[in-house]
Order: sequence, then structure tokens, then C-alpha cells
Amino acid sequence: MQHFDIIIIGGGAAGFFTAINAAEFNPNLKIAIFERGKEVLTKVKISGGGRCNVTHAEFIPKELSLNYPRGEKELLGPFHGFMTGDTMEWFEKKGIELKIEDDGRIFPVSDDSQSIINCFLQETERLKIQVFKSHAVQNFQKEEKCWMVKTSKGYFSADKIMLATGSNPKMWNILKKLGHEIIEPVPSLFTFNIQDARIKDLSGIATEAEVKINSKNVNLESKGPLLITHWGMSGPGILKLSAWGARDLEKLNYQFEILVNWLPGFNSEDILSSLKDLKSKLAKQQVVKNAQFDLPKRLWKNLVIASGIAEGTTWADLNKNQLQNLSDQLTTATFKVNGKSTFKEEFVTAGGVNLKEINFKTFESKLHKNLFLAGEVLNIDAITGGFNFQNAWTGGFLAAKAMSED
Repeated sequence: MQHFDIIIIGGGAAGFFTAINAAEFNPNLKIAIFERGKEVLTKVKISGGGRCNVTHAEFIPKELSLNYPRGEKELLGPFHGFMTGDTMEWFEKKGIELKIEDDGRIFPVSDDSQSIINCFLQETERLKIQVFKSHAVQNFQKEEKCWMVKTSKGYFSADKIMLATGSNPKMWNILKKLGHEIIEPVPSLFTFNIQDARIKDLSGIATEAEVKINSKNVNLESKGPLLITHWGMSGPGILKLSAWGARDLEKLNYQFEILVNWLPGFNSEDILSSLKDLKSKLAKQQVVKNAQFDLPKRLWKNLVIASGIAEGTTWADLNKNQLQNLSDQLTTATFKVNGKSTFKEEFVTAGGVNLKEINFKTFESKLHKNLFLAGEVLNIDAITGGFNFQNAWTGGFLAAKAMSED
């Protein structure tokens, strides 16, 4: 039976980052990564539309932690030990140039996730880390002095093990048997399914908006780009709400109403006043054909029609009710959400190992010595924008540091 100093279960972002850093801290360690699939780093490959959104340009630990609906409090300390600037420096030292985009997301200059994957594979080879593919871990348990790991291909042992298995129910079940509490998983990043004449055939249109969940029990709102899709609404503004509302929206069975303000920063009264000015300024022009407030033309047209204003109506013809309706459609448009859609590339789960059971200085289990956990196996998740990867890098780095010490 092969024995290792460290076995890492899970060949994804957190697993590879842990292995590479542990080997750099202590080159004498014998380290193995076990991956159940035929390929490693598959989520890294498809993330960020195949470009790999490595992290996010937020350099203050407190501010960075605010992007984690679950894990905000717990990650604050770890971010003081390893965060965005450290991540950027780490990759750049490995020859991966990074760039910050206007919205704060950070990508490799190559715009290709393969450059991150190649970096990890070259490093594991250089550091003589063994990578076992198609090795599904079936069980792991503590023996007298080490951990026994049973895979689909045989038995292995290790002094220390790390679980970086993401949202894998099988691994959560094994952890349950070891006494860990698992917070029931629910989807976290998802888009809203909406069938509505106002957004029909507008797929691909994106605009800044404020969105609020219109429910007695859920008090959530967000601001950001809203993308109209074939099945409803997506974009950072919506995904942010889905992350913060993951548990509440699941309780509502994904049936709820949202209020959309297409003109962020303005309320219905502000806009009503502007519309009255336009009524006199543009008197002879047709309302439908005259998009205002920098709104996309087709969206404007649909909102005008939804306000009970027929095509061909001029600004001068608008009555009091129509002006009020249009102002409401622009600032407090109600949409019924009926279900959700998740994407493979953005799929993130809220849920996992209870954070009270983890020592966040080292990412070691408080229940079992020499058992470490990082990434989405924990009850930590973030909004979209590179934050979920930053959690993997931070946890992986601090665990590697602890695991490489005697």
C-alpha cells in the first residue's frame, strides 16, 4: 500500500493550489491528488466563459469578505493571511500575466483558462506531486497514526488529508459519519425564469438596473447589469440576488415577484417630472419611437406599450394616467418569477460543512486532527466575479502552510 505525507481528495482549484503550495513550503513531502474524473480542473476550464475569472480587484480584507453570503465573518481573518494581491503575485511569479477588467474581474492576459491549467500541471510535475485520475474516493477513515483512503483502484494511506471535493454529496456523507454537520445544499447562483410580454424577444439586451425581491419575508435588493435572456433575466444584478437569497428563495419554491427599476438612482416622482417636461418639449414626436434615458430602444418600446400607450401616440397626446403608468413601468416594474435556471459554468452551491467546525487559521477540522477542508466543500459561497476562486486560493494556501509543518 502506497503511503503519502499528504493526500488531497479533489483535483480542482483548491486541491491543486493546496498541493503546489505545500510542496513549495516543504519539498521533501510526498503528496498525491486523487480525482474521480478522467480530467482534472474541469471547472477551471469552463469558468468565466472559458477565460477563468481568477479573482476580483478588491484589496481590503473587510470589503472582500462582503461578497460572501456565507463565509463573510469566517473569511475575514484568512484574507489577512492571503488574498487578492497575494493571488496576483503568486500567478505572476509563475509567469501568468493577469489583467483587471473595468468591472473589477481579474483574468489571465491570454483570455484562456488553459494557461491557468497548464501552470498547475507544470507545477505539479516540477514538484513531483502525483496526480491520480479516475480514482473515485469511496471512503476515508482515521486509523491509529494515519488516514486510510479507499479509492476505486485500491487503498492508500497518509499522515494528513485534505478534502477539496466541492459540492460532492458522497464526500459530505462520509464527513457526516465522522461527526461533521452538513448544512443542506441549495443552488446559489441562478437566473430567474420570467415569461413576460415586456421582455419577450429582447434576449441579449443588457442595461443597468435596480432589482428588489417583492416579498414580505425576503428583504433583498441589488444593483448592477441586468441581462435579458430567452428564459428571463440574468446578469450580475440578478446573480447577486440569487446568491444572497439562496435559502429564502428556495423556501419560496422559486415563485416570487421582483420590482425592477430600469433607471437606477431615480424614483417614480423624479421620472414623472421628467416625462412631463418631455411631453411639452417633444410634443409632436411619437413616444414609442423616441427612446429616453439611454434605455435600449426595444426595451423602451415594450415599456411604453405596457403603459397603455398605443403606437403612433405623440407626447402631446399623453394623459395623466399614461404618464404615471410609464413612470411606474420605468422605475417599479413588477415581474413574476416562475422557477430558476442554473449553468454548469457558474454553478455554485450554498451549503456544506458547518463553519463552526473549522479552524480558520489553518482550515483544519476541529473534530479530527490532520483533516483539512477548503473550497466549496465548506458552507462558503460568493457572488459571481472571481470571489469563489479567491476562497479556494485562500483556503488552499493557509491549509498548505499548516500541512507542510511537522
